[in-house]
Amino acid sequence: MQEEERKLLHAKLEMLSLEHSDLDDIINRLSADPSFDQLKLRRMKKRKLLLKDQISRLRSKLIPDIEA
Repeated sequence: MQEEERKLLHAKLEMLSLEHSDLDDIINRLSADPSFDQLKLRRMKKRKLLLKDQISRLRSKLIPDIEA
């Protein structure tokens, strides 16, 4: 993997991690409000899970291959 590609992956990983963290904070605050739309809350939770999956895939791409 070239250095430029690695930097792009790190930047994307940072962006996704920040969005995941922000979404986590929002979900925690809104979960305490019983009047908040539960469908919107479920959609946010689903988005958060998708972000977690993307973050995991990016991290695995950044791990160098080990030759046996």
